[in-house]
Amino acid sequence: MLATSLVAIDSTIIATAVPSIVRSIGGFTEFPWLFSIYLLAQAVTVPVYSKLADLFGRRPLILFGIALFLLGSIMCGIAWDMKVLIAFRVVQGLGAGAVQPMSITIVGDLYSLQERAKVQGYIASVWGISAVIGPALGGVFSEYVSWRWIFFINIPLCLLAATMLVRNFKEKVVRGRPHIDYLGAVFLTSGCTLLILGVLEGGQAWAWISAPGISILGVGAILIVCFVLVERRVPEPVLPLWVFSRRLLLTSSLVSAAVGGIVLGLTSFLPTYVQDVLGTGPVVAGFALATLTLGWPLAASQSGRLYLRIGFRQTALIGASGVVAGCLLLLLLDDTSSVLQVGLTCFLIGLGMGLTASPTLIAAQSSVGWSQRGVVTGNNLFCRSLGSALAVAAFGAVANATLGSAIVSAPVAGAAPGSGSSGLLTLATHHVFQGVVLLAVAMTIAVAFMPRRTVEVIDANIDANIDAAADAPPASEPSAHS
Repeated sequence: MLATSLVAIDSTIIATAVPSIVRSIGGFTEFPWLFSIYLLAQAVTVPVYSKLADLFGRRPLILFGIALFLLGSIMCGIAWDMKVLIAFRVVQGLGAGAVQPMSITIVGDLYSLQERAKVQGYIASVWGISAVIGPALGGVFSEYVSWRWIFFINIPLCLLAATMLVRNFKEKVVRGRPHIDYLGAVFLTSGCTLLILGVLEGGQAWAWISAPGISILGVGAILIVCFVLVERRVPEPVLPLWVFSRRLLLTSSLVSAAVGGIVLGLTSFLPTYVQDVLGTGPVVAGFALATLTLGWPLAASQSGRLYLRIGFRQTALIGASGVVAGCLLLLLLDDTSSVLQVGLTCFLIGLGMGLTASPTLIAAQSSVGWSQRGVVTGNNLFCRSLGSALAVAAFGAVANATLGSAIVSAPVAGAAPGSGSSGLLTLATHHVFQGVVLLAVAMTIAVAFMPRRTVEVIDANIDANIDAAADAPPASEPSAHS
């Protein structure tokens, strides 16, 4: 939980400090890269770290991630220029790429199937708490101390998390002489970097149909094809292709991608809607959205009782149905809605997410042994990051197209939709919410295709005895197709 808090708080604390950062070191036109480059560095390294953790153990990888995150935080705190700050955010993102998947993988290692849901709920609660206190801390540091302390605050947190891990987390890893897939790692990280960069910045930094837009996505796609060709031949692939051939793992990854897109759509547009349409302040908007991250851990911590009784698939179907219902309620929001209505809707979606995201991830982890759990967990989180990145582009394009067409057509029609800018924003947000509903439906369909039964690993202590079976060719495993 301490290690997760590093990534969770850092993802929210910087938002309210942007004006102070720009006033101090300039670079207003470049500040969106503070978010994009961090997300990019974190996302593309998750599969590589996860594979290395299966080869060398979780402990050295998470400690390396914390150390790198600490170094990046110190460097960000002393940055003297926006370009320098952006470069140092890359270092932070590289550290976060190790910390987040290792935390969740360690939970899968240490706790039995019955315990994992409750512990995953504890981990999820860190994100809920961070969603509330992160922006507040950023505002307090920026106004009363210095924006640099939003990075320096990570120093004691990193040291405390690392100390607790060194003292309390022990693991025994039989290392042997593993083969490291350097070429596959290069192709994967560079290809994903270009693809995610093209999606994040397409339509923003450059037009979709332009030389940079086409070339970046094209080269990225070619590198991914090269990666697939390499992975088919190497003995220890950095991201084994069987991850996408097993029905349970594929459906759980699709669910994770949809979860990332839905959460991104809500966190990007709901606060703006609550502030600019309903006329509230940023604090009220933050608490309205925080109900999403409060409902999530509550449901996740209790999901174990359900999936042990009725199964992973049925539990996730109940959760996905709740998400669809909550997303449909978003379509009822307009400029006369109350903040309470927004909060209750987000809370319902959060409850549904807790019953969907946690059981599907735990099902995927439980279907493999220790030597494959890091890869499976990393792939799941990578798909969530990829879903978030795609949602950034898609929802941004929908909102911009709506606002642009409404402004162009307003003089012809005699009046803009709704009343002034509030009406335009309501219309654009409504279209984004329609996209969120479609994602929720797609997530439900993916859950429906999960296997009805899976062969679970119930106790981490017996993992060593089943590694040989877990490492067998995927076609021989009943858990993949049962």
